[in-house]
Amino acid sequence: MRRFPVDWLISTGLLQARLCFFLISDMASAPAQQPTLTVEQTRVVLSEVIQAFSVPENAARMEEARESSCNDMGKMLQLVLPVATQIQQEVIKAYGFNNEGEGVLKFARLVKMYETQDPEIAAMSVKLKSLLLPPLSTPPIGGAIPAS
Repeated sequence: MRRFPVDWLISTGLLQARLCFFLISDMASAPAQQPTLTVEQTRVVLSEVIQAFSVPENAARMEEARESSCNDMGKMLQLVLPVATQIQQEVIKAYGFNNEGEGVLKFARLVKMYETQDPEIAAMSVKLKSLLLPPLSTPPIGGAIPAS
């Protein structure tokens, strides 16, 4: 499988925000190269990552990035994803993941692996994704605006 640098994918606008989390986690290297965390440890780290997004400074950074993106998916990837990555890096580096984007990718892969085994991790993963990605609004059937 050919690997493309994440920066290139983002700058070319080839990714949609909803697919980004899954694509990036699949691009991470093999699980054998990751720090070894048990299911329980992964729950703790994932909980700390989610809590990190609630810290006022981080919440303000995320809000500023979202506002700057103006709901444009390409801009979301360029502005919001790097801030979210930095917030996650600050937490996971204490658990042996490197302080580069690769550490976040490896952590995402670990979470994805445990999602199928542990309902609590699966629920926390959904919560984390909701913090990172905006809800998609679906247009009305037929694309028409209802009359008032």
